[in-house]
Amino acid sequence: DLVLICFIAWISNLNFQWLSHLRGRWRSGGWWAEDMDCPLECDCPSAYPTAMYCHNRNLQHVPYVPSHIKYVYLQRNQITGIQDGVFDNATSLIWVVLFHNQLSSDKIGKNVFSKLKNLDRLYLNHNELTRVPPNLPKSITDLRLGHNKISKISGSFEGMTNLTNLQLHANFIEDVGGAFKGLKSLTMLDMRKNKLKKVPENLPARLQQLYLEFNNIEAVPAGFLSMCPKLQFVRLAHNKLTDKGLPANVFNISTLVELDLSHNKLERIPTVSRNLENLYLQANTIKEFSLGSFCSTVDMKTFSMLKMLRLDANQINAKDIPAEAAYCLRRVAFIDV
Repeated sequence: DLVLICFIAWISNLNFQWLSHLRGRWRSGGWWAEDMDCPLECDCPSAYPTAMYCHNRNLQHVPYVPSHIKYVYLQRNQITGIQDGVFDNATSLIWVVLFHNQLSSDKIGKNVFSKLKNLDRLYLNHNELTRVPPNLPKSITDLRLGHNKISKISGSFEGMTNLTNLQLHANFIEDVGGAFKGLKSLTMLDMRKNKLKKVPENLPARLQQLYLEFNNIEAVPAGFLSMCPKLQFVRLAHNKLTDKGLPANVFNISTLVELDLSHNKLERIPTVSRNLENLYLQANTIKEFSLGSFCSTVDMKTFSMLKMLRLDANQINAKDIPAEAAYCLRRVAFIDV
């Protein structure tokens, strides 16, 4: 009997060690209280005591999140919804990563994220959302909602004055209304691959990067860049822009570093600032090379800062470039025609 008891104890201890190893929780010094709190389907390594890794586990729901966790990784699962209260025990969360799931707007509670007053990054890209989750914390600086099915965003970001990076690409947005009004910290806005017919209004003054490729934009409003005095990168490729839709000097703004107008319907080179460094105009129907678009006067002291100029797939060739271009565009390494 004593032998049997010892054998059972040994087997139990072996199973205990195996389970511990399986969950990656066994430590030379024994069990950590925090590790005991970690859900079975996730990993909470001692090297990163405030992180919980639950990615790529075929999960269909958000597991219990211990109170000490600040970073939770739930990407690449089959999570369809998040009920109110799931994160109520972990109000110190800073990052919530949920991209590449199957989240549906109708299955996300109205106050799922509202108590996370320290939340800095929320990644919800590559899901099935039809609207922006409500009551998002005002603390968020990085919000990723690309590759969903969102069509309306008006009022979704009210009061989010800390938001600096907003990704909304690959959705079904036609009009933004005043959605970005009040986002005084926003520096990057990505709205590629939507259904926009015009450039968004009420863009924040601190905006530095604006990505609007693959929309249905036909015109650019006069002075829209002057309302964003810090804009450096503007990308409007793959739209329906025409010369008529570009007011004179609309891109003649000194802060611009890169301007992408490729794959549109332009027949002329628009006037740009001498400070511009990269200009992409390929795949339009440009018929002439107008040096005045880059330099109002051509002399030894007046020249453009342009480094990259693409004009290929237009209706001009190398012989259309005047000799004076060597003075005006002296910094361009290569003009692609």
